[in-house]
Amino acid sequence: MSDSELLQIEPLELQFPFELKKQISCSMILTNKSENHVAFKVKTTNPKKYCVRPNTGVVMPNSSCDVTVTMQAQKEAPPDMQCRDKFLLQSAVVNSWIASKDITPEMFNKDSGNQVEEYKLRVAYVPPPQPPSPVREGSEEGSSPKASVSENGTVNQASDLNKMSKGLPETNGITSEVNALISKLREEKQSAIQQNNSLRQELELVRRQGQSSTAGVPIMFVIIGGLIGIVLGYLLNGILISFVDNTNT
Repeated sequence: MSDSELLQIEPLELQFPFELKKQISCSMILTNKSENHVAFKVKTTNPKKYCVRPNTGVVMPNSSCDVTVTMQAQKEAPPDMQCRDKFLLQSAVVNSWIASKDITPEMFNKDSGNQVEEYKLRVAYVPPPQPPSPVREGSEEGSSPKASVSENGTVNQASDLNKMSKGLPETNGITSEVNALISKLREEKQSAIQQNNSLRQELELVRRQGQSSTAGVPIMFVIIGGLIGIVLGYLLNGILISFVDNTNT
């Protein structure tokens, strides 16, 4: 921002993102912080190259004015990318009844008795902004497809390869290889599902047999205990009878 008493200028350097065969614009803001009406006029050393809108005007007290400078499309770039063009901003205090159409070159003549200021602005070429590079979501460049595991424990690599195959170039060799690989993975997936279901059935059968065998152990002990009790009863009865017979004799 300039230290001018009449108009403060921002920025002090006109920067154009240079591109061949393209019109480029930049803007500057003229701010009047005084209590006077200030007229301005913008000049350039290369008027055929630039278009300034507005190039003249009146800035009211405590107000601002936007000025747009447009550089015409250039067919070639300077070798050193240095621009030697310059702009001159003239400002002068005028009466409150002066409008933009009433501005004359004599108003900016220091010999006219008006309070006049001049400020030179430089021009610079800067690199144009680079567009953001596209980033593919959900995948990384150069990474191999990762297999995912479903809830039933099977590998879902075939579905991942299905998605990957949609983004591959449609060439005969690559397409046939990918289709064969997907078919093979589908068969392996189906086989894994069948094996998993068979294992679940076997585990359920073993679990049921274990529960029935656990429940049958006390019953077996009762039966064996009953048999032992009967045998012992017969033995004790036989012993008692033989003892009574011996006593009677």
